[in-house]
This record gives sequence, structure tokens and C-alpha cells, in this order.
Amino acid sequence: MGWKTLDDVALAGKTVLVRVDINVPMEDGRVTDATRIEKIVPTVEDIIARGGKVVLLAHFDRPKGKVVPEMSLSHVAPALQAALGRKVVFGADSVGEAAAAAIAAAAPGDVVLLENTRFHPGEEKNDPALAQGMAALGDVYVNDAFSAAHRAHASTAAIAGLLPTAAGRLMEAELRALEAALGHPVRPVVAVVGGAKVSTKLDLLGNLVTKVDHLVIGGGMANTFLVAQGVEVGKSLAERDMADTARDILGKARDAGCTIHLPVDVVVAREFKAGAAHETVPVAACPADAMILDAGPATVAALVGVFEASRTLIWNGPLGAFEIKPFDAATNAAAQAAARLTQAGSLVSVAGGGDTVAALNAAGAAGDFTFISTAGGAFLEWMEGKDLPGVAALMG
Repeated sequence: MGWKTLDDVALAGKTVLVRVDINVPMEDGRVTDATRIEKIVPTVEDIIARGGKVVLLAHFDRPKGKVVPEMSLSHVAPALQAALGRKVVFGADSVGEAAAAAIAAAAPGDVVLLENTRFHPGEEKNDPALAQGMAALGDVYVNDAFSAAHRAHASTAAIAGLLPTAAGRLMEAELRALEAALGHPVRPVVAVVGGAKVSTKLDLLGNLVTKVDHLVIGGGMANTFLVAQGVEVGKSLAERDMADTARDILGKARDAGCTIHLPVDVVVAREFKAGAAHETVPVAACPADAMILDAGPATVAALVGVFEASRTLIWNGPLGAFEIKPFDAATNAAAQAAARLTQAGSLVSVAGGGDTVAALNAAGAAGDFTFISTAGGAFLEWMEGKDLPGVAALMG
């Protein structure tokens, strides 16, 4: 794969700087979703078990290079301590004397959490001097923050060239899953791409049609493609000015031998609200005063057939307005089918992106997918075929 894992570096007696993403949601001073914290536990435990001292580097929110007390990582320390079941020693800076003192004060088995790296203006500028200051604190650098890997920052990129470097367990799992999905996948490969706007996913669609055998387009994006094919979509969300672009993507897919799948029937309503009166109609029969809010059952049946004939699935985005019932039906049914095929061993399924994870959780399917990426922007940029600076730095 071109990068080292924890198994490839000596950790005994070493101070190990671990870049993590614990940028978790908080309310009234308490962490409301500790998922990202829980995901780093295997890496931390592995390093400690092999005799290393763990020092965590992380950002929190967007202080834009200034010290903002409410964005201090000290607020996250109690939840981190609870998840790890270990004492967390907090360092009041991510470089310099305060950081060094916290590291020196930590007993074997303790974990050191340094202050928000983004309190320094040099972090987001990938400043070599800041990276040198961070590197001076440790002996080994481990990146376990795939979700921050699309940023060329001092703590994700520049520092990697200054110390022996490895991927943490979460980063390793992400990279192996992504390699299995798009790098060297078992074919046929199907990608599901949903969401509101084609304009936000042009690079993604352009890359995927050259990489996958089947591309399923759902959500508001599908309406734009329908418009491009001359289908009337009533009052549905659609980017009519993107019709030429949609036709270009359809042509590119044709040339690449990629089959694009659009809805064949749709669920329409006159108002966008939970429980709104709705009906299922053929895709070409959307009433002029209605809007398409979900794919219909015939579309889902066709998609399940594609899933059954495929061996690898990549999923980003819902098929309809999954946030409100009953317009979550297509997303739920397709997700459950993918989960069932994954558990049966016939499909490798990888999904990522905020809305995607929420939709798969709501469908009760997330736990049965092969891999769910907690990364948002990094997952999308990887699907777009872009180099991720944090990953590229591990290859050095």
C-alpha cells in the first residue's frame, strides 16, 4: 500500500505523537456524540500496550489561528478520559514548554491531550516551523485522522516528514476499505450518489463514471438528469441550468462503459413535510404542481437487482428526502438490501459522508456495511480521485 502501520514501527519507550480527529459536537459543555472519540481507542490502546507514551494532537472547531477559550480541547478531555478509561493529562499548548511539561508529567499508561492545534495560525498554513515545534515533542508520528487528511496542515502533512511515520488503526482501516472499493475492487462495482445538487458533485460524478460499472443517481440530483433527458419534474428541486453538464456526464459514462441508473418511478407530493399526502407515479408522469421527494418501489427493485449482480458498492448520499417520513422509504429499502447482501458475503460495501451515515443509521443498516467512513470532506475528495495531503505525507 506504500505506507507503514503501527506494526512497522518500534514504539517501546517512545513518545508517540498521534494526530486524531476528535472534533465532536458539544452542547452546554458536554459532548453529545462521542463516536469520533471512540474510534481512536484501538490506536491509543495498541500504542500503550507496546510501550509507547501517547500524545494526542487535534483541532477543535474553527478558531482561525487565535486562542478562543470556548474552542479549547480541555472541554473534550472528560469524554476522552471516559472513553479510554485512562487518566488524560491536558497540555495548555500544542508546542513549547506547556506541551513538554504535560508530556513529562504523564505517568506510564496516561494519555496526553495537547491544546487545539488551530490556535496557531501556522497550523492551517502547513507552517514548517510549527511542524518542527510539534515534532520536537516526540519520537514517532502516527496519523489516525483520515477525516482531516484532505487538509495540508502542519499537524497532518509537514510534521510527517520530520519523524518516523505510520498510519493509526482507524486510518489503516479507512485506507484499506477505500483501496478495496475503488483502488483494486472486485467487479462489478456500483456507486450510489445522492444529494440535492449536481453542481456540488461534478468532480465526483466525472471520476466515478470512469471507475465504476454502475452509477446510481438519486435525490435532487436525479431530477437534474431527468430534466436533461426531457422529463418534466413539476416543482421538484432541479438545477435546470446544469442540464448540459448532466448530458456531458451521461455521454462520458457511455464512452466509459458505465451504466447510469435513474428513477423509473417516483413518489410525489404537493408539500414538503412529514406525512404529506403523496402518490407513486411513473417517472414521466410527475404532475406539474407536485415535487419528487423519493424514488418509487420499482426503482428500488431495479437497484436491488444491480446490487445483487455487483460485488462492490460505494455509497454517498440518500435516494430521497430521507429526513422526513415517508420519503425515507427508498433509501431505507436499498440500504437494507445492501446490508443483507454484505452479511451474506456477496458484496463489499463502503459508505461515507454525513448525510449518508445518518441515513444508513436511520435505516438500521450501518452496522452491517463492510465499512462506514466517519470522514466527510476527505471521503468525498477520495471519491473524486484527488490526492489527500495527509495520506500522501504517509507515503514519504
